[in-house]
Amino acid sequence: MDSTLKNKTARGLLWGMMNNGVMQLLNIVFGIVLARLLSDADYGLAGELAIFSAIASALQESGFISALTNRKNATHEDYNSVFWFNVGCSAMMYVILWFCAPLIASFFHEPELLWLSRYAFTGFFLASFSITPRAMLFKQLKVKEQSIIGITSLIISGTVGITMAVCGMTYWSVVTQNIVFVATVSLLSWYFSGFRPSMSFSFKPIREMFGFSCKLLVTNIFNCINNNVFSLLFGWFYTKHEVGQYTQADKWNKMGSNMITGMVQQVAQPMFVQVGDDKERLVRAFRKMLRFTSLISFPALFGLVLVAPEFITIAVGEKWLPSAEIMQLLCVAGAFMPIAALYQNLLISRGKSGVYMWNILCQGLIVIAMLCCVKYMDWQITIPFFGLYIRLAGIRLMVVCYVAVYLLWMFLWHAFLQKQIPLRLITALKDILPFALAAAASMTATYFLTRGISNIYLLLIARILIAAVLYLAAIWIAGAKILRESLEYIKSKNKEN
Repeated sequence: MDSTLKNKTARGLLWGMMNNGVMQLLNIVFGIVLARLLSDADYGLAGELAIFSAIASALQESGFISALTNRKNATHEDYNSVFWFNVGCSAMMYVILWFCAPLIASFFHEPELLWLSRYAFTGFFLASFSITPRAMLFKQLKVKEQSIIGITSLIISGTVGITMAVCGMTYWSVVTQNIVFVATVSLLSWYFSGFRPSMSFSFKPIREMFGFSCKLLVTNIFNCINNNVFSLLFGWFYTKHEVGQYTQADKWNKMGSNMITGMVQQVAQPMFVQVGDDKERLVRAFRKMLRFTSLISFPALFGLVLVAPEFITIAVGEKWLPSAEIMQLLCVAGAFMPIAALYQNLLISRGKSGVYMWNILCQGLIVIAMLCCVKYMDWQITIPFFGLYIRLAGIRLMVVCYVAVYLLWMFLWHAFLQKQIPLRLITALKDILPFALAAAASMTATYFLTRGISNIYLLLIARILIAAVLYLAAIWIAGAKILRESLEYIKSKNKEN
């Protein structure tokens, strides 16, 4: 990469890391407080609506953020047309979902969902006003502004959610927190982007971008299904209490993986687009991003696997302890999510939205089929582990199947990426596996070194510190170049400041 783009990418990653780090820290604080104030049933009710809001949000966005980013010389007419198209589609979808609310409540056998769903769905309509301004900020790699928007919105919405929970408004506080968040994001996106819509509208830009964006639309819908399929199926198969336990586990897993995925996605696609068609430069840029992502992702998510029981007990109380085991399983897949996002962003930047779409669609269908088989065929497996025999069935076996599919699919992502850039699988594995193995070995060693500590608070602190020291020592001794480059960049920025 040339120096300007390299500095812009590095600055974006640094701001993305700070932004996502602060946001996840705030999420942890707000999540702990709300989890102590609310019950698993409250979280279960809100979780059962997640898939509907997510699909509606995917429909309103329709892949146009990525389409505008790939568009070489986007004009005001392009942005303006996308804005009015998104707002119009969102209004229609809200009306449809309003009348579908009785069906949703009947499907889950929860009468409270009638008005709760109608209230919750206002969130995705408000979010439609932010899509075009966010596309402008994303295309221009304005990560600093996006960071300010995200952190401010989270503080305001978290404060509102906690206040409502203290006042006894139960599941309404969870839904309101989301609505306030998207409303604040919309307002601040308008402020920082400078975008102002005009009353003129043309279908021409929509038609030109739709061939690319419609595939992303289908993909985003199946991504929503993949991400929320457990809440949907568990709400159908099991009780709202069990859905609440899964929702709690998934929330903490996503806080970890989304912190790194968000940092990667804020710069990956725009950077790959600006690199252009020079495949050798693309390989160098991709490999550096791959090593940097692996450097952070594996210790963060494998670390959550290590401390899950202690963290859950201390943070949100023993009533949520059953979610710790589910969280540990999810975090294994969560470690690879930022890497999968990197592969996906390169394919999208090369205009391969169809490849992206079919991969996500097939992955989602396989996961759904496996989950239904586990339930209706009553599958169960027993795994030997250090002299013990762990029996997996029901929800836990469903999660294991999901993790297995997700990990195996990484090889398919690479097969399609290899058609775009000359990067062999063995080369990619050499960039990924040293960090994965170092993290796994560090966490395993830490587990055995700290088994004798009985105080839960001391155990949590000891495991975090020992695991961090062992991991950093391992990759430093191994001569990980990306670690040294990252430290040098941070030092240079500190000197400039």
